[in-house]
Amino acid sequence: MRFNSILVANRGEIACRVMRTAKALGYRTVAVYSDADARAPHVAMADQAVCIGPAPVAQSYLDPERILTAAEQTGAQAIHPGYGFLSENADFVRACEARGLVFIGPRADAVQLMGNKAEAKRRMIAAGVPCVPGYEGADQAETAFVDASKTIGFPVMVKAAAGGGGRGMRLVQQADELPEALRLARSEAENAFGSGELILERAIIRPRHVEVQVFADEAGNTVHLGERDCSVQRRHQKVVEEAPCPVLTADLRRRMGAAAVEAAQAIGYRGAGTVEFLLADDGAFYFLEMNTRLQVEHPVTELITGLDLVALQLRVAQGEPLGIMQEDISLNGHAIEVRLYAEDVSDNFLPSTGHIELWAPPTGEGVRVDAGIATGLDVSPFYDPMIAKIMAHGETRDIARRRLIEALRGTGIFGPSTNRDFLIDVLSRETFASGGATTAFIAEEFSDDDLCTAEPDGVKLAAASVLMLIGERQRAWSAAVGVDAELLNWSSSGRLATSYQFEVGANVADVTVVAAGTDQWTVEYAGNKIAVVVETISNAHCRLTIDTTSYDILFVLPTPGTISLSTADTSYTLRNLHATAGLDDDAAGGGRVVAPMHGLILEVHVSEGQQVRKGDRLAVLEAMKMQHQILAQVDGTIASVRCTAGVQVPAGDVLVEIDVADDDAA
Repeated sequence: MRFNSILVANRGEIACRVMRTAKALGYRTVAVYSDADARAPHVAMADQAVCIGPAPVAQSYLDPERILTAAEQTGAQAIHPGYGFLSENADFVRACEARGLVFIGPRADAVQLMGNKAEAKRRMIAAGVPCVPGYEGADQAETAFVDASKTIGFPVMVKAAAGGGGRGMRLVQQADELPEALRLARSEAENAFGSGELILERAIIRPRHVEVQVFADEAGNTVHLGERDCSVQRRHQKVVEEAPCPVLTADLRRRMGAAAVEAAQAIGYRGAGTVEFLLADDGAFYFLEMNTRLQVEHPVTELITGLDLVALQLRVAQGEPLGIMQEDISLNGHAIEVRLYAEDVSDNFLPSTGHIELWAPPTGEGVRVDAGIATGLDVSPFYDPMIAKIMAHGETRDIARRRLIEALRGTGIFGPSTNRDFLIDVLSRETFASGGATTAFIAEEFSDDDLCTAEPDGVKLAAASVLMLIGERQRAWSAAVGVDAELLNWSSSGRLATSYQFEVGANVADVTVVAAGTDQWTVEYAGNKIAVVVETISNAHCRLTIDTTSYDILFVLPTPGTISLSTADTSYTLRNLHATAGLDDDAAGGGRVVAPMHGLILEVHVSEGQQVRKGDRLAVLEAMKMQHQILAQVDGTIASVRCTAGVQVPAGDVLVEIDVADDDAA
């Protein structure tokens, strides 16, 4: 069946990626979205979009009937599943075909076969594809695994037959650990995949994870597009991928490619697929699994082959020949991809959520970014924490690596915690730079201390305090009427020192900022004076000269008293305790009144014990030649007055404390 409209049954960066090619080829595109994704980029990008339910995936992206109904409502003729969600669900493939829809992917029987690791391994053994010695029998009793382990030898790997992504997987070093590992892996597999079937494999110690991209058309023409090295992983999930593999010889590439093509042909495969292997240090390779979909890391293959893999998928789905033979495919240069995750690296890579205050993707020679986020959106707890993929291509591996490091240094992402700094560290390590990373790389290279968030030093505290002061000054100036810019930094009572108190780990850093001239500041910290010159500043970017060194910095001030900054090597968020303590108390009950900006207290209108009502005047503050009334925000009794007429106060200083009346407190 020919088609001219495509529903993309996915979200985030892969939905945008598929639509980009589909629209370029003239197809009408349809997006689906949950309530949580109503403002997502893939929704805006599509020609038409349909809400398919609440945020939880079981009620939206994983509900086949909602997807199929959306296709019927919009007149979509084909469905592209992306990756994850329903992309490897054989029943969904059959349901599409039953509704007269083209599923842009392999046939249902291939999806079902390769979706079960035990059956897939049995088929590959029959086809002569090298496999890791192990047990994939139908007898799932504990005794069967124990007996098999005696033949296989330890260490062994317990794996869920029905899934991947590190779930239902346990490394077992010795025999007495096996029963508990089986129990835990089976429970995890049942919860994640609805099947507790397990397999057992000999554990290959410190292997490389190398996968081969294959493509096949309806006529059976099957080719491979080279390999990708995906060895850098945490919790069995990929972090860095590159193509080609840095240690493969031409002969090994030929043999692994031939094995991958043989695996695809053995099951009558059609479309895009990836055959994954473990590569031992002696050059032996073993079939791991086959992913019957487009992979997350497919862009590195596109960058070295010059092929658009989504365009090839659409071509095959239309029933057309691939149009390329094996001899037509050449690998040019090197490409590396990193996955930008919303996660807290210092907390065992725990996923992070929150409001995206700024997303500033990098640009540059050979740099590509696939993302599905935007400034002002939220990273929700309902979906995978990968928010973007950043890639670089170069004539050599080291050029690609250096370009990617610079791209990451120029990436701005503020809001949820991310692994940006960790990725820079990974790419900068000598083991990775020399091409020596295996699946044990992160565990061997990174100690707990290496994964801890670096505390900002005096230079970074100086940058934060100056930028926070400039931001506060700009807010105050914008709010004032008729104040000349020349009056900025002017004070009616002489030099004004602005004090900040930042949380730095378990400690508190006291920092003072004094204007030293136009766009020049002196910062005092830990007994040292640091000179800061603002060379340029606009929106979220600035260049500062701190003492004698220049720094390019991305920054945002998401809330009063808080600043997030990103330098070439570190991202961090700081809170000014002087300001946020008052704000936190206000949020709790409105009883603490703080100075909204720097200035001189002209008048104090209340005293301890006095009753006040919301809107009563408490004090008058002079700032930037304007007078600002400080008003009570709640009803209550004045508990303390902490300001005095004629005294300068910095932004965030507590002026008055109010015991909140019961009605307001409630």
